[in-house]
Amino acid sequence: MEERLQKILARAGYGSRRACEAIVAAGRVQVNGRVARLGDKADPGRDQILVDGHPLEAEPRLYVMLYKPRGVLSTVREPGGRQTARDLVDLPGTLYPVGRLDFDSEGLLLMTNDGELANQLTHPRYEHEKEYRVLVARHPDAKQLDLWRRGVVLPDGYRTQPAEVFVEGRHGKGTWLRVILREGHKRQIREMGRVTGLPVVKLIRVRMGTLELGRLKPGQWRYLTEREVASLKKPPARKTDGPAKK
Repeated sequence: MEERLQKILARAGYGSRRACEAIVAAGRVQVNGRVARLGDKADPGRDQILVDGHPLEAEPRLYVMLYKPRGVLSTVREPGGRQTARDLVDLPGTLYPVGRLDFDSEGLLLMTNDGELANQLTHPRYEHEKEYRVLVARHPDAKQLDLWRRGVVLPDGYRTQPAEVFVEGRHGKGTWLRVILREGHKRQIREMGRVTGLPVVKLIRVRMGTLELGRLKPGQWRYLTEREVASLKKPPARKTDGPAKK
């Protein structure tokens, strides 16, 4: 059965679909002796597919959950020599992060070579939930919380979708919040805090879809179970009644 090349490459572990599109666009893929172009299709069972001159080979699927510490980049490599999430997972082969956590944030980071799952978890149309514990520098009032819940217009003009926000408790002059999003705009929670006068002091992602951080400590990682992988691949629930139970 013919499929688009980026989908075939993603399934074989060459990265997300977007990354695989870049591989094709760069002229690194050949199909039956011809340099492939974006939009081309092939049948892995019938056609000869080469990447950088080597036959397409599917890597064993890897699914890893990492507790990304603060001060670590959510990337595979960084030319400046700063520590990356990939540096923390001592496994051979291709492994890349699904979604991002910014440099100053921490918590659950899924890493895999399953491009199809990565696309499903990050594409906006699937609306997979992401849950965070957020320490803000002040005690929010009802108006500020209502803004987060209804949607905030960010400095770049983007209007955030409604979020679920629960107050966990006060922490000195600040407050711990539990926030559930169904989108992933760049630095969204920090920007929401800045716009509404609630600067974010600490941000920890504790859940992604059905996957929970649990008892992992900063810098630790573990393989996902077969049940966890199967659950991630199911269509997401459309509604959450509150924070995930711990």
